[in-house]
Amino acid sequence: QYLNGELEVEFVPQGTLAERLRAGGAGIPAFYTPAGYGTWIQSGHCPLKHEQSDNSNSNNAILSEPKPTAKFINKVTGPHGRDYVLEEAIVGDVAIVKASQCDTFGNCVWKGSSRNFNPECATAGKFTIVECEEIVPTGYLKPEHIHLSGAFVDAIVQTHHAKKIERLTTTSRTTTTSSDSSDFEHMNERQRKRHRIIKRAAQELQSGMVVNLGIGMPTLI
Repeated sequence: QYLNGELEVEFVPQGTLAERLRAGGAGIPAFYTPAGYGTWIQSGHCPLKHEQSDNSNSNNAILSEPKPTAKFINKVTGPHGRDYVLEEAIVGDVAIVKASQCDTFGNCVWKGSSRNFNPECATAGKFTIVECEEIVPTGYLKPEHIHLSGAFVDAIVQTHHAKKIERLTTTSRTTTTSSDSSDFEHMNERQRKRHRIIKRAAQELQSGMVVNLGIGMPTLI
């Protein structure tokens, strides 16, 4: 759909996306970040939408606008300073999130990694809908256990959908550990593509580096 010109997509680094959502919920209009500086994210050459041309084999891309930059010199950047790009906050007309537990007022609790982005998405919406697995009476949740105040919630929906495991991974019960090459031979094409991406990304890492690995494939690096 994106390549056919049906969707307009803005590419944003994952950490920047989370901070843009948090800023929107906190009433912060914009902030500076080093992520994306010197790339198409900053220079304005990132394709947002493709338009079908007369030639079906080529598309004309609508490019993003250049973003303001600034250089700061302080205790965070060090004596030589560092360049930053300005990112604007995100505020959506509607926010739809899913919580593991909430009370009738809307106070929400998440489990595990589901807490990574759901609270930020909820606060950054003008109208927030929470799909909840378990709804409890107000006062049931301890204040120190609440991850999101019900003040941000406009509607609560009881979920009845069974949880599905998107990608089931289990450990072999054999005593011997199979080699990397034999594992690759038993992978389907989709798994092999993931494996190639992971191995290529791992080549960028050097001894002594401190790396913030995200969710999904980065955990396999």
